[in-house]
Amino acid sequence: MRNKVSGLSRRHFLKMMGLGVGIAAAPILTKATQSRPHIIVVGGGFGGATAAKYLRHWSKDVDVTLIEANASYQSPILSNLILNGQRSLEQLNFSYDKLAKNYGVKIIQAKVKSIHSGKKQVELEEGKKLSYDRLILSPGIQFMDIKGLDQKKNLHAWMPNSEILQLKQQIASIKKEGVFLISIPKKPYRCPPGPYERACVVADYFKRKKVGGKVIVLDANAKVTVNADNFMRAFYETYKDIVEYVPQSLVEEVDSDKGVVITEVENYHADVLNIIPPHQASALIHDNGLANDKTERWAAVDPLSYESTQTPYIHIIGDSQGTGQPKAGHIANAEAKICADAVLRLLSGYSPYDFPRTNSACYTPITKNTATWITSTYAYDVSSKKMKLIKGSNGTSKAPTEENYHRMYDWANSLFGDTFS
Repeated sequence: MRNKVSGLSRRHFLKMMGLGVGIAAAPILTKATQSRPHIIVVGGGFGGATAAKYLRHWSKDVDVTLIEANASYQSPILSNLILNGQRSLEQLNFSYDKLAKNYGVKIIQAKVKSIHSGKKQVELEEGKKLSYDRLILSPGIQFMDIKGLDQKKNLHAWMPNSEILQLKQQIASIKKEGVFLISIPKKPYRCPPGPYERACVVADYFKRKKVGGKVIVLDANAKVTVNADNFMRAFYETYKDIVEYVPQSLVEEVDSDKGVVITEVENYHADVLNIIPPHQASALIHDNGLANDKTERWAAVDPLSYESTQTPYIHIIGDSQGTGQPKAGHIANAEAKICADAVLRLLSGYSPYDFPRTNSACYTPITKNTATWITSTYAYDVSSKKMKLIKGSNGTSKAPTEENYHRMYDWANSLFGDTFS
């Protein structure tokens, strides 16, 4: 059966990933059954919205329902620029109207209460049950506890919501010689360059506003996890009088009332604490027994289709999956396309494409008008049955530039359009 599709799948897959000319126009689904298959997608971020869109873009022979608790999506990509006033929350807000109008995706604003995998149903909080032939979950992350941390006082602002506006106000209220402290959890966490980027944005704000303040970066990792040369240069040269970078500093406890962070080595005090707790897969994944990787934090999946290794007919993409690929919007978009293609093939009686690739890319602001970029490519390894980083595919810009800063918006707008338009 696998050989039967290999001849056409390569061309189709290249188009799907944007490596060919355009996107495949014809659906690959054949009517293997008399009834129309129903695919439910839970979660309307870069993974879920992309999956819902491309399922209908590639096949009009399936019904697709996107279930999302919020009426619209607020992008974490570029959201750090809200802190220095270069972007507004409204500019990063995306509705699902075009997915419904242009592709016929049914949108349900609701929260999923539970999954009844034996009956192939999802139950909404209101009690309504919906049946599916295939279920795609892209519910994101949840945060693990830190002793003493009051997340209402010490905001993480790491989810798409209005917390970023509150954090902006806290930063703006810092007086002369004040201290902003950001903590970075052990990897994996959502958006590998994100916390370092935020430290740079706040440091740049302090520098331009002549606040005379200090930015403390407590990194639970042994070193900068991504784009290290550019971030270390920013910390030790561009912001040498502002940033204090402290690796191997795991936050053990927080006194939210006193603004104190306790680590194994030292205690730190700051006017604003931006504590980003450790991550794990969404509660929906844990509550339904799908967090089955070796750490029991993430969902183990078959990277050819992103189908759960725990429960058949359920696929998990984006931040909750446990393939070892980065947890970020760009790669979630790529995973969604592979998953959508695989689901259509499986519904047609075929096997998923044999050799999928994903690309992780990101632009990062370093100052108000300069940015850097990083990219890497992952490919399916037949022997290990895992997605592995292609040797030599890692790329970074040599230095932050104004040209990169302008290209950052082109990159982001392209991703926004491919996901929500």
